[in-house]
Amino acid sequence: MAIVTVSPKFQVVIPRHIRESLGIAAGQKVQAFEYEGRVEFIPVKRARELRGFLRGIDTTITREPDRT
Repeated sequence: MAIVTVSPKFQVVIPRHIRESLGIAAGQKVQAFEYEGRVEFIPVKRARELRGFLRGIDTTITREPDRT
């Protein structure tokens, strides 16, 4: 956990350990939104970067009859 300060321009610095663990680089875009009374940031990734991120997922689930 880290505590950050909001600047007079309403800017915050994302702590280094969080930036490194999420792979956020300078100039990268993040999506900011309010959720249940808090601010959340989600790194925006290009569709090409998402290719293969579900590799290894178990697809042997039972589907409803109208979904097959």
